[in-house]
Amino acid sequence: MVMTDQIVKAVEAAIEDLYGQSAPQGSVTLQETREGFEGELTLVVFPFLRLSRKKPEDTAQDLGRYLTAHLPAVVRGFNVVKGFLNLSIQPACWISLLQDIWQNTKYGFTAATGSSPLVMIEYSSPNTNKPLHLGHVRNNLLGWALANIMEANGN
Repeated sequence: MVMTDQIVKAVEAAIEDLYGQSAPQGSVTLQETREGFEGELTLVVFPFLRLSRKKPEDTAQDLGRYLTAHLPAVVRGFNVVKGFLNLSIQPACWISLLQDIWQNTKYGFTAATGSSPLVMIEYSSPNTNKPLHLGHVRNNLLGWALANIMEANGN
């Protein structure tokens, strides 16, 4: 299971365990932590205040303690900034993620389906009766790279 999915499921379980109510659908959102703050992922706590009936800082502290206790393989630590819970992720999680990416040769590729749009990429076709120059090579490489990107995207 992907690390973010594990965290989302653990937050939903925390809301259920701590406050006796289920989190509203789609209310658990993780974002990349802004520069200048400690942590890698940020959980916005404001959607849970109605359920907890506490201040944002207290709700974030509750959730942070729950996550570090129940998900120690993923969450290394946390800090609270107003209504935001900044999570520090265990280095082993990042290493595991990179190993999964390394082993999957088709990582990031999307298979073409019957509903994939047909795309034609037209790029340079230089006149063979004239000398080739660096501009022709550049345009050929750009077209080739774009075709590879579109193929990886399922087109």
